[in-house]
Amino acid sequence: MRPAKFGSGYLGVLALALAVALCGAASAAEPVRPAAPAHSGQPSRPMQWLRRMNHALTALDYEGTFAHSQDGKVQMLRIIHRVKDGVVSERLQSLDGSGREFIRRGSKLTCYLPDKRMVLVEHMLPRSSLLGDIPVINAQTARFYDIREVARMRIDQHATRLITVMPKDQYRYGYRLWIDRSGLPLKIQLWDTRNRPGGHVIEQIAFATLEVRSHIPGSAFKPGISTAGYRWLRTDASVPRSVRMPAWSAEWLPPGFHMAMSAAQVMPGSPGPVDHLVYTDGLASVSVFVERHTETASRGPVVESARMGASYVFSTLVDGHRVTAVGEVPARTVRSIADSVRAAGKTSLPRLPAGPFAHSPEP
Repeated sequence: MRPAKFGSGYLGVLALALAVALCGAASAAEPVRPAAPAHSGQPSRPMQWLRRMNHALTALDYEGTFAHSQDGKVQMLRIIHRVKDGVVSERLQSLDGSGREFIRRGSKLTCYLPDKRMVLVEHMLPRSSLLGDIPVINAQTARFYDIREVARMRIDQHATRLITVMPKDQYRYGYRLWIDRSGLPLKIQLWDTRNRPGGHVIEQIAFATLEVRSHIPGSAFKPGISTAGYRWLRTDASVPRSVRMPAWSAEWLPPGFHMAMSAAQVMPGSPGPVDHLVYTDGLASVSVFVERHTETASRGPVVESARMGASYVFSTLVDGHRVTAVGEVPARTVRSIADSVRAAGKTSLPRLPAGPFAHSPEP
């Protein structure tokens, strides 16, 4: 993911932080055959396979190389994942010459960006991953998605099950996942079911190699570059607030979305604290950042938007504050949430039974 250029310095920094978003790969698969009954001892329901996948991705020690495909471009990357004494360590490394590395130790994420001679240090949520948003399905989330096992197939001599997680409305994207016996996904596709018959792939991860390791040394999580002369940018640790009393909130949300986090933090390039809200349905998520609009920033455009791979960013002004929303959901979802953000105590917006898409066609 490459940071885009914006009129607002804050959006530029936000774009830089999005460099750790969904990464992936392309791989040739053998012909599909219809799904058959599960063997004894193996999960038989799609939900069970998704739970097994999430356990494997978060609990196992593994190393792999994969290609990330989006917008007709393919980038090779390497991922290392380890859990030791309850602490997660991850390293995501570009293999295509940029030299970019992202190293995570617990909740601390360090982004090494040699092409910008910059290091960005920020914080990650405990259950997040450098592989991006992997489907975590529960009974509540399942109400808004159609989850099926549609086939069994082989990818690079590995037997896999193809599980699809498709949305029941136009507010979110779906997934197609090829899961092997260990529970690790050999291929992941983010899927847009709107506008085209049968839908289309937005972004893909496919592993060329993926192996479970019995031991991964701490040295595997050291950067392979020298940072002498680099500029360091750090975000202060977030100060969580009760989600019941946030300073700001969105007055419109897609069905099933709720506020999962409300925090105040200092971000690089921002003159003061930034309110950070996270809305999710348990699978898809949208982050909202609210900061006071300064006189210097007022020379920039009032509304800005950009697409970075599967992520859409939209920024606007609300009551003298810059509101920026970003998420791997359709553009209209991000825009509608951002446009509905109001300070606590402000009059609520009128609610439309069908949501803001009712009379506004998708471009």
